[in-house]
Amino acid sequence: MLTSKQRAHLRSMAQSYSPIFYIGKLGITDEVVHQLDNAINARELIKIGVQENCEYTAREAADIIAEKLGADAVAVIGRKFVLYRQSRDPKKRVIELE
Repeated sequence: MLTSKQRAHLRSMAQSYSPIFYIGKLGITDEVVHQLDNAINARELIKIGVQENCEYTAREAADIIAEKLGADAVAVIGRKFVLYRQSRDPKKRVIELE
């Protein structure tokens, strides 16, 4: 669970990020979850977009994916959302939180 200070720090970091995945009309499949798991392992902080033809809102998609990945939903803005999960490998940790 992130504190509000940590969440604000992560939100400010993610401002310059572009979405690396888009959730479309096929929704949240196991393959999408697997790819997102690989991405969040490598980066710790990722931004995802939700296309208009998706059955989920950005908030719904963020909550579902965060639960499946064991991640925290940092921010939901419009049709985009940001997820954070600390790397499980201490040597690969990129983001230091207080």
